[in-house]
Amino acid sequence: MRKSGQIIIRGIVQGVGFRPFVYSEAEKYGIRGSVKNLGSEVRIIASGDHFDEFLKSVSKGTVLSRIDSVEVLDLEENADHHPRDFRIVESGTGELTGFIPPDVAICDECVKDIFEKEGRYENYWATSCVNCGPRYSIIREIPYDRERTTMEEFPCCPECKREYSSPRSRRHHAQTIACEKCGPELELLDKNGKSVDTSDPIRNTAELLDKGRILAIRGIGGYHLVCVENSASRLKKCLGRTEQPLAVMGLRDTIEDVCDVSTEEKEILSGPEHPIMVLYKKDPASHSDISNLNTLGCMLPYTGFHHLLFSHLKNPLLIMTSANSPGNPMITETGEAVDKLSNCVDYFLSHNRHIQNRCDDSVVREGYIIRLSRGYAPKRIGINLGSTVILGVGPELNSNATIYKKGFTYTSPHVGNVRNPPTLDYLRETVEKMERIIGAEYDFIAHDLHPQFLSTRYAKEIAESKGLETVAVQHHRAHIAAVTTEPCIGIAIDGVGYGDDGKIWGGEIFAGEITDLKRVGHLETVLMPGGDLATRFPGRMLYGIMQSDEVLELLSARGWGDIELGVLQKQVERRFNVAETSSTGRVLDAASALLDICRERTYDGEPAMKLESVASAGRCESWDLEYTSDEAGTVLSTRSLLETALEKMKTMKTAEIAASFQYNLARGVAHMAVGAAEKYGLENVAISGGVAYNHNIRTTIIDELEKHNLRPLLNSELPLGDGCISFGQCVCAGLMMR
Repeated sequence: MRKSGQIIIRGIVQGVGFRPFVYSEAEKYGIRGSVKNLGSEVRIIASGDHFDEFLKSVSKGTVLSRIDSVEVLDLEENADHHPRDFRIVESGTGELTGFIPPDVAICDECVKDIFEKEGRYENYWATSCVNCGPRYSIIREIPYDRERTTMEEFPCCPECKREYSSPRSRRHHAQTIACEKCGPELELLDKNGKSVDTSDPIRNTAELLDKGRILAIRGIGGYHLVCVENSASRLKKCLGRTEQPLAVMGLRDTIEDVCDVSTEEKEILSGPEHPIMVLYKKDPASHSDISNLNTLGCMLPYTGFHHLLFSHLKNPLLIMTSANSPGNPMITETGEAVDKLSNCVDYFLSHNRHIQNRCDDSVVREGYIIRLSRGYAPKRIGINLGSTVILGVGPELNSNATIYKKGFTYTSPHVGNVRNPPTLDYLRETVEKMERIIGAEYDFIAHDLHPQFLSTRYAKEIAESKGLETVAVQHHRAHIAAVTTEPCIGIAIDGVGYGDDGKIWGGEIFAGEITDLKRVGHLETVLMPGGDLATRFPGRMLYGIMQSDEVLELLSARGWGDIELGVLQKQVERRFNVAETSSTGRVLDAASALLDICRERTYDGEPAMKLESVASAGRCESWDLEYTSDEAGTVLSTRSLLETALEKMKTMKTAEIAASFQYNLARGVAHMAVGAAEKYGLENVAISGGVAYNHNIRTTIIDELEKHNLRPLLNSELPLGDGCISFGQCVCAGLMMR
């Protein structure tokens, strides 16, 4: 039985209350020694009769920690290793492989503290402890100590110092400890940014919201636009997003009254991440001013401020949406917020804690991550890609970045659409901060195959400045690589991705290993008249697939003028400014146009999302599927599916046609995968791409695969959409280079 030793614990052990946890366990088991933070590892000097019990306990870690390894070494014969007590010693530097955990929601104990009458934290909005609160958004450097966070600007008062130093306190060595006497403060401002005199800014904010005012509120990772439901239409009109659904925040009982919430969804809603959950409304027509879909994005209060705000509110729901235009980075600074938002905001509620790293709300649907951000990112995943250090700069839309180093990938929070110069700057900023925290010195830069993407240009800039090689990774192969590194059939179904042949892919079947994934099937290649214009006006996409007089008559009846129709016809005839695509997303757009569900896309994914919402009320039937073949393999005719849908419009309800279209498109995709699996002798089928969020399409594909004893694989750690691409780029590049 061992009585002493040096314990080295590696992993995510910073910002998770690990040192105070070790201290309390040492006290429990009568252990003498010390604990020291060394970047991505904690080193413990321990002596005592109950060493083994102590070792077993500390090896489990805290709720927020992630343990990679535990190593025990003999102690040298040195008096310093055998102190009479146990203490936490000053942090040092070490190997940077653990990274910093994401921001997490306020814990139940801290919520109790803020409502405890005459307690130290009564009504204090920024209350936190070792188990909760901001992490990534405040970190400047590691090791994670207060002086290397934005909390450095708020020296602890004597009461906080005592609690910080007390082993029996939940805030023992909590770097974010603060109270009303010494911590960050709130300030209410008018629409011009001038301070409003108030002794209780949270109560006043609640009163203003209940009166129908719109506020911009500075949160953990940036500004939100906030209002009650009666002001939703005004907010949407002001933002120019009259159709786009908005997220809401409410207490648990309210959300469960409005939406169907499964046991799993309840756990995710109330977990440490507290994401926005896309839930099905109990009444699909309800709350239409917030969302005209059959779903509603809901989240629970995740900071002390939110809990205090709801304690004063009369309205049960708050609209809470990011205060930035789509695809642009979150607004973090009050001056910028006043400049950009004063045209639609009545008041601002700000605080004086600097946001070092902006971070949007995460979004989850049915257990699948849509937007990887607060609570989930930065995301650290263990994977062996060799000894090289790789940066993956991601795609162009829904971008983020991933760094691989020594057996781990680190994926940043959601960045956005890097077509926008401010978002490209944000990508640069994010990469620079991550590489500094990780200590990354790259060997390769991985990027999308598309030569014109700004992310591709950014990758080449870095490579040129550092004298490095770049590795181009095809978009949909990155999707599959993000799911598995095993030999597999890959189903990649999304909106857009640059293909090997220069065409726009998005409905692809692959077979083989990640380093040699062959395209063995796809959706029919069709025309996109006007290129990107066809994504805005899905009627263009419809005619690009079905060039018939009947389609022209439909468009004419829906307001298309003769000149506009004439231009569309000539574009198609002459192939002028006409792209070619096998995209699943564009086929769903065309179906949405055919059924007159969406005439113009005003936000990303709108036609397909509205199609799914309408389809939820319909029963589906099986249609005949038509296949052809080309040099790549099997081709599913989407023209045939749309022709069937057009014919069904004479006898079937719109909801039933929408449901049937989705079902049969999914059947066709699954059948191509089944055929490929039989041909190549593979049983794993990786499914990725934004279209896989569609419940009926995803479950239909899975059901068809399982009928043939195939094993569907989907990503549970990263988004199914393009938020997994930077990770997939690192995987492809690492395996190719290895």
